[in-house]
Amino acid sequence: MEKKRLEMLRRRLQQKQVELTRMVTRTEQDGRLADEEATQDIADKAINSYTKEFLFHQSNADRHMLQMVNEALQRIHDGSYGQCVTCGSELNHKRIEAVPWARYCIECQEKVEQGVLR
Repeated sequence: MEKKRLEMLRRRLQQKQVELTRMVTRTEQDGRLADEEATQDIADKAINSYTKEFLFHQSNADRHMLQMVNEALQRIHDGSYGQCVTCGSELNHKRIEAVPWARYCIECQEKVEQGVLR
């Protein structure tokens, strides 16, 4: 991969990393605030519970995405970025542009989604 292109992708990943870190922190804070709200009746408790569950789910998804971004940055550092972590084949340039944290080639990604690979 060209050095200039790799640098551009590294910067995009670092920006995404900062964005996701902020989102995870904000979601955790919002979850704590939902705990502190005094609930008065059963409807308020249900809404509070739903809000906490939603924030937990959102935080979990953001953490997973952050982990994938961190792993992509580590692959850049290691020199293995742009290769499928399973079969080692080169990832399609369009795929990397669309999803710079992609770990798998299209074929291996399909196997992961089918449950054949982990």
